[in-house]
Amino acid sequence: MDAVKPEYTIDTGNTAWILMCTTLVFLMTPSLGLFYAGLAKAKNALSLMYVTMLCVAVVSFQWYLIGYSLTFSSTASFFIGDTKNFLMRGVGIAPAFEGQTIPAMVYMLFQGMFACLTPALAFGAAAERMSLGPTIIFIFVWTTLVYDIITCWVWNPSGWLAKMGAMDFAGGATVHASSGLAAAAYALALGKRRDFHERNTTPHNASFVYIGLAMLWFGWFAFNAGSGLAADARAANSLVCTHLAACVGAVVWVIIDWIYTRKWSVVGLCTGVVAGLATVTPGSGFVSPASSLLFGLLGSIACNYAVRYKHKCGFDDALDVFTVHYIGSVVGLILTGIFAERYIISLGQPEGTPLEDIQIGGWLDGHWMQVPIQLAMIVSVSTWAFVVTYLILVVLNMFPQMKIRLDEPDEVTGTDWAQMGERAYGYIEWEEEMIRIASRHPNDQETEEQLSAKKSTLRNLRRFLMINDRSTTVNGVPTLVEESVMDYGQQKDIRMGKIQQPSNKLKTTTTTTVTTHTTNLQRPASVCTQQSIQHPPSIEEITPEQVGQSSSNTLANSSGSSASESDQKQKNRL
Repeated sequence: MDAVKPEYTIDTGNTAWILMCTTLVFLMTPSLGLFYAGLAKAKNALSLMYVTMLCVAVVSFQWYLIGYSLTFSSTASFFIGDTKNFLMRGVGIAPAFEGQTIPAMVYMLFQGMFACLTPALAFGAAAERMSLGPTIIFIFVWTTLVYDIITCWVWNPSGWLAKMGAMDFAGGATVHASSGLAAAAYALALGKRRDFHERNTTPHNASFVYIGLAMLWFGWFAFNAGSGLAADARAANSLVCTHLAACVGAVVWVIIDWIYTRKWSVVGLCTGVVAGLATVTPGSGFVSPASSLLFGLLGSIACNYAVRYKHKCGFDDALDVFTVHYIGSVVGLILTGIFAERYIISLGQPEGTPLEDIQIGGWLDGHWMQVPIQLAMIVSVSTWAFVVTYLILVVLNMFPQMKIRLDEPDEVTGTDWAQMGERAYGYIEWEEEMIRIASRHPNDQETEEQLSAKKSTLRNLRRFLMINDRSTTVNGVPTLVEESVMDYGQQKDIRMGKIQQPSNKLKTTTTTTVTTHTTNLQRPASVCTQQSIQHPPSIEEITPEQVGQSSSNTLANSSGSSASESDQKQKNRL
């Protein structure tokens, strides 16, 4: 009896290619955490690494449980999927949709990595003031009500935007537009950071930004080129377009920054790369490499000026998620409607496919309705993502244990230490420590023991800094004064060649006064200036006549010193 042949074809090369792309897209999420951590302050760096990796854990479970079925079930409605593939039922070797040549299990995993990355992007706008308590619930609910629904509209063949012919090759609307509007809603729901008007937005570790961007760029190749689900000429075209747009975006961004600041910024370079990548993502499988240069140029210009305008408006998008990912995706979606070409789309079709079976391009192919279709997709996705995200945050904030914003003391301390009890680094920055000590004001309820402990802490700190209120030298008897070996002030004098060698001979001291030296806070107490320091004679230089004379002088001085001792003590007290 002959074996029944399956009605589908599995291409092992395409399967291997998508499996590799899946692992690279996964790498983008922890890379994003490193990128965000470098942009934030040191006291909030670890929390951003935490929430990005948390997205992988929560969304992967949600995707297995209900997410994949709500997004890509073959019996979905125009709005959302059904329960056909809950708990991965029916997801196996057979392709998910007609025309695919990879197992549905591989397709499920590849798309799951996109779902993991999307909410992680949104947390960048809420950095340095968001509470970590409700993040697990927010990630699960947001993925279900926002990402799954929008992706069903755009990428499920039954979705209403897919039926209209909307073009989004790798996630301009589903990933970047949805996360960008979610970021804007999150930032508005939280309010501005406590120190927002101080404009203290310097990244604490540009090296983290650089390394995170390098890994993001590496994973973005698979993010875009793998979205065609085949190792073919269209995937190669997508990879070339992705790289060219990123390069142009980086160069344009640093040039604009130099025009305004006369500085060459590595953070600006990295931001320009992201702007170019976000812009070309929706069109990388629809446009030619020549067109991708314009994507990088216009996307970088639009995002750069959006960032500058954001600061003038007082919109606290902490890490520029809205101004880079959303603005870039909107520019890319519109340009896709203009520069999409049927020739590029045909690169992913089998040889001999009739021309009428290949999707028509945009304005370059004379399809004038493509841009209005793209605009309809932008408006619908933006509205749904913003409104639903804001409602989710408002509802969560109603519960006392689910407050979405940190308390002010915790915001001053930093999310890492206040809510995690951990730090990204093993040291405490001196500036933050001084601010913490200066902010301690005793209140009426503090006991004497608490006040004494605080004074002891400050006293120990002053001793550590070698700062004393005053130092007193009493010269009543022959005193040996030794030159210090090295002090802070002599560091400078040595470089200038101003150190004088001490005299080899010791001289007799005749000074009996008490000299009090007031410390200079800018120099340690060890560097005190004395008007005259006289040294006693050495033992080898003393003669028998001097010994006798010294004895008589001592007897004479003892009576005088005892008489003036009480007066001198009174003067010292004054």
